[in-house]
Amino acid sequence: MSKRTYLFGLVLASMIGAIVALGGYKLMEPAPAASKTLQDDKPVQLSRFYDAKESGAGMVNFVEAAELATPAVVHIRSTYEGRGSARGNGNNPFNDMFRDFFGAPNDPYQQGPQQPGRSSGSGVIISKDGYIVTNNHVIDNADVVDVTLFDNRSLEAKVIGVDPTTDLALIKVDASNLPYMPFGNSDNVRIGEWVLAVGNPFDLNSTVTAGIVSAKARNINILRDRNNLQIESFIQTDAAVNPGNSGGALVNLNGELIGI
Repeated sequence: MSKRTYLFGLVLASMIGAIVALGGYKLMEPAPAASKTLQDDKPVQLSRFYDAKESGAGMVNFVEAAELATPAVVHIRSTYEGRGSARGNGNNPFNDMFRDFFGAPNDPYQQGPQQPGRSSGSGVIISKDGYIVTNNHVIDNADVVDVTLFDNRSLEAKVIGVDPTTDLALIKVDASNLPYMPFGNSDNVRIGEWVLAVGNPFDLNSTVTAGIVSAKARNINILRDRNNLQIESFIQTDAAVNPGNSGGALVNLNGELIGI
């Protein structure tokens, strides 16, 4: 055997050995775990918190309800001739509540010079011919009740009826084709539901705040009646309600009236 043939055989044997060793290693090596990507899985499903009146961004849309409600909410101004304060009989239940908590040694609703006074609040138009619902304490014992509409017209209102036991009153202005708010069913209101509080305080046009229904059928002994006949079944909400909003509307996302 020549030297060249011997070297060729040695190189060939070495190459065959290397191939056999590499193949054996590959056979012994464990298979890698299959890698998973987001594309291999189903799309991630995000929780949807709101199932009604959503905007394109998936958030609750209050715009439609506000646009329906605000034209029907009015400003009410009550005038008391020569009886000292803006409340003729000093029996405003909401002022009574603040007196209970904080006290009022100099009570402006029981004392003061005998001169004309005024109070104000809000109301809700419930028919196109001018019927308006408000809180009784907004117009109670007033000599003159004036209503400022959404279009800034000012009209004198007539008191149709009052119910101190529920703190509700019905007044009417002489007008036609007014924007009005349809009734919703307050029995169908659910705790956690979004609502709007719409008022017209201080003749500043309508203001809108949003919140949820925190509780139903609340009785907090805020109404006072000589015969203990007061009826309380309040819808509690965390929507901001400020002085001057009394008599305004609590509205669902369909723009329907569910409370005063």
